[in-house]
Amino acid sequence: MPAPILLHHPSSLEHDTGGHPENARRIVAIERALSERDWLGYDVRLSPAAAVEAIAAVHPLEHVRRIEALCRRGGGMIDMDTIVSSGSWEAALHAAGGAIALVDGLLGAEGARAGASLHRPPGHHAEPARAMGFCLFDNIAIGAQHALDAHGARRVMIVDWDVHHGNGTNAIFHSRNDVLFCSIHQSPLYPGTGPASDVGSGAGEGYTVNMPVPAGSGDAVFVSHMEHVVRPLALAYEPDLLLVSAGYDAHADDPLASCVVTDEGFAGMAAVLGGVAASLGVPLGIVLEGGYDLGALSRGVVATLAVVGGNGGGGPGSSVAVPVHPLALRVQERLAGGYWPALA
Repeated sequence: MPAPILLHHPSSLEHDTGGHPENARRIVAIERALSERDWLGYDVRLSPAAAVEAIAAVHPLEHVRRIEALCRRGGGMIDMDTIVSSGSWEAALHAAGGAIALVDGLLGAEGARAGASLHRPPGHHAEPARAMGFCLFDNIAIGAQHALDAHGARRVMIVDWDVHHGNGTNAIFHSRNDVLFCSIHQSPLYPGTGPASDVGSGAGEGYTVNMPVPAGSGDAVFVSHMEHVVRPLALAYEPDLLLVSAGYDAHADDPLASCVVTDEGFAGMAAVLGGVAASLGVPLGIVLEGGYDLGALSRGVVATLAVVGGNGGGGPGSSVAVPVHPLALRVQERLAGGYWPALA
């Protein structure tokens, strides 16, 4: 069986945001922690730059060119949260290219069963024609679209466990049923989107699953949602590829939110999704999003990749012994009564 793959690129360090919480030290901390563990046995590769056409499959070309022009002029502030520098264009191309190369390694002839794309800037807040929330292009959405366009995938499932709602991914696939988007996120919190009532629109109605949770939510809440909501959804949907928007800002040590997930909680969520992928016989890809305490971030990434790279986090049909949390039960009941009777 091929080794799990890991995509990274030094251009991530050239996206200069100054003293912003989303800065190059995040990548330095992650790569130091992984290198100390011999990269957990992953096949480590440099990501290619994404073609503009691949990004434009998700974002209007005018938006892509605006970002490029701003970076080539030396950068500046897009909004109070989102900053670019002269190095941000290359970093953004490789962040998107890493997600694309990850998908190629998982769905192409190589047939890796797991992998990760560890780049910055992150992506899940980037809406079709708007950069925001530290994000320029929606990397995981670009990867998912590439799976559909280049590899003939029929369905892709994206699970977003970043503490902030992935409004960009939500918007991109809102009216489609070839991507099932599931997000667990603290609410209320930036960007203020992702209510449970947002279930998608048109042909995509029921294929957007938002799972807002209150401040103070920890392992019991997050892992229970993975086991008792995401698992049965995945088994009912039967995606050809499972992707994770893996943010680590739900950690108890993170300064930008108020959830209390631990290192073990991230390992537990990874174990659930690894078991789901194994049950379905599909590959699992991790795409880095947020996480702003360097220790929590690096430990969370190591915990996730250790599980995901360890034979998919579990054998076929394996599950995590976690009780159904009342919040997860509420989501089950809501979905079973409307769009997903398999959750009954």
